[in-house]
Amino acid sequence: MKRILTTIALLATAVSWTAAQTLSLQECLEKGLENNYSLRISRNKEQISHNNATLANAGFLPALDINAGYNADLSSSDGKLRATGKTQKIRNAFDQGLNAGIALDWTIFDGFNISTNYKQLKELERMGETNTRITLEDFIAGLTAEYYNFIQQKLRLANYYYAVQLSKERLRIVEERYNIGNFSRLDYQQAKVDFNADSAQYIKQQETVLSSRIALNEMMAIDQVYTPIETSVTKIVADTTLRFNTLWDNLLADNANLLLADHNSRMVQLDYKKVLSRNYPYVKFKAGYDYTFNKYDTNSYTRRSNWGGSAGITIGFNLWDGNRRREKRNAKLEIANAELQRDQLELALKAELGNLWQAYRNNIQLLNLEKQNVVTARENHDIAKERYMLGDISGIEMREAQKSLLDAEERLLTVEYQTKLCEISLLQISGGVSRYLEVE
Repeated sequence: MKRILTTIALLATAVSWTAAQTLSLQECLEKGLENNYSLRISRNKEQISHNNATLANAGFLPALDINAGYNADLSSSDGKLRATGKTQKIRNAFDQGLNAGIALDWTIFDGFNISTNYKQLKELERMGETNTRITLEDFIAGLTAEYYNFIQQKLRLANYYYAVQLSKERLRIVEERYNIGNFSRLDYQQAKVDFNADSAQYIKQQETVLSSRIALNEMMAIDQVYTPIETSVTKIVADTTLRFNTLWDNLLADNANLLLADHNSRMVQLDYKKVLSRNYPYVKFKAGYDYTFNKYDTNSYTRRSNWGGSAGITIGFNLWDGNRRREKRNAKLEIANAELQRDQLELALKAELGNLWQAYRNNIQLLNLEKQNVVTARENHDIAKERYMLGDISGIEMREAQKSLLDAEERLLTVEYQTKLCEISLLQISGGVSRYLEVE
């Protein structure tokens, strides 16, 4: 027994060995928003989509190329002149050539394909922002849930510690009375078993608290995940003022997944416009300026230079390519699918909101009941303790009263956390989870 008590005492005072930093929920979220790896990756992807949304990438701007080259030719030849019949020999003739030029290619019009490309790039940019928002909201909801889970586990640890103290006191009483012959050895053994069971439960809960703390530090991207932390609040209080109609209106207007579905719908509509753009003519402009220089050993000229510019416009029209009608039909089907997927998502979100709302309302009712149960169970335990001290009830009955109190406290703690989880989920699905960033 002394060894168990020593272990419990060491676990109960472990926090005092290392100074723990006290953090509010907002401070945890701020650290996470700055350091969390998933958020940083998402922001980088958003920046990539932002960098891609340019006029040049869409094809609005011309392409300008500059080129230069050099060539040399070393040759020997024998030739017989027709007029004289003599053989002319040329050895190691070295001819050289140098050229340089600049060329401009510009698609002036291609049936609105370029402008549609630019609209798609801007839509992808907005999709990148929405994806970052989804990652952000998932992170806020996840960290908030873990923050309150940490509080829940610490409260449960305190309940288990209280259970150990009750069992310890009961064991002391039984041991004293056993020694004077008032209680049997069976009573003493049962009290000892109950004390050991409560002690084991307390020690096991220490592991759960540590796991929750590590998870919280990991979400904040703290390298030393074992760093001790404390929460600035010590109890779980859920917001019981949420309203279904407000949540539904907010969901339709601001749910990030619905916004992403709207982006997808616009993207496939733009794909359809790109197919239609092939029904229009295209206009392309080309211009260039070239310079060449040649040096000869055997030519009638020893050297020669040429320079000059050129320009031209090409107008064309694709009469038939064999795929346009198929692509047009498929593009229409993609538009219909995007609309169906959006409607399907809205229905799924409505069902999810309905389920969450029902659970939220039920948990609020359970919360009130369990609070009353805890009060009643505590009164029953106090009465049972007095009667046990007087010897009116057995150790088993005393243990039942103790267990009823602990069970009531456990149910209340569980309902408090479940109500908080419902609150977090309702705010996330309705686009309002960022409120946890606000300092209360």
